[in-house]
Amino acid sequence: GTVIILSRVEHCRKTMSAPAKKKNPWTPMAAGCIAGGIEAVCVWPMEFIKTQLQLQSKAKGAAQPYNGMISGLSYYVRTTGFFSLYRGLTPTLIGSMPKAGIRFGLNALIKDRLRDKDGNLTPGKNFVAGLGAGVAEALIIVAPVETVKTKCIELNQPFVSGMKHILQTEGASGIYKGAAATAMKQGSNQGLRFMWFNEYKRIVTNDGEKKMTPLLGLAGGMSAGCFSTLGNNPFDVVKTRMQGTKSSQYTGTLDCF
Repeated sequence: GTVIILSRVEHCRKTMSAPAKKKNPWTPMAAGCIAGGIEAVCVWPMEFIKTQLQLQSKAKGAAQPYNGMISGLSYYVRTTGFFSLYRGLTPTLIGSMPKAGIRFGLNALIKDRLRDKDGNLTPGKNFVAGLGAGVAEALIIVAPVETVKTKCIELNQPFVSGMKHILQTEGASGIYKGAAATAMKQGSNQGLRFMWFNEYKRIVTNDGEKKMTPLLGLAGGMSAGCFSTLGNNPFDVVKTRMQGTKSSQYTGTLDCF
């Protein structure tokens, strides 16, 4: 799942600062692609450790070398080197740009369809627009990318080897392991994130009367990211376990819960 960085926040600030004006969805889609790639590179070490921690809990009773973000980062830098923290980045980087493009482009498109005659959106409509964009990005891009990423991290393999392992052991359908959980995770994540950020923007700008400064945009993006993560982390844990090498122990997403 995912931290909002300054470049992403600046993008949100520019693409969502005038709610009454319809915009070309290709503009936020293109900007989202660029922001997505930058975000993936910047936050990957944390994503790497997060995935490892979520997979660890399957080994009940086994002693783990670390139990938190800081101790995990320290462990891998000390034992396998700094660049080992970027294992599994390739599939995510490949998917992050079109993922962000779909997210921002489709969100803008759905919001335009949901506006009232005055061009306004309720928090509920902002949630629905984010939910729709999140589910779409999950089914088109995120599910296969996250499956390969999780396997690469768990098996300590590069992108090509991880892909070969999935195709040899599970077939082509194995790439879409955990698609339902991924859709729930991404849909709830983007719904909560866009709802929070748009309400935050409305309040701090007094319905557009004041300018949204970069610092306010940064604070809004960070708070939106924290809010959405707290709201959908259970879905993220289930998604990771369903995409891991031991997913066969679960009969489905509900069983994994």
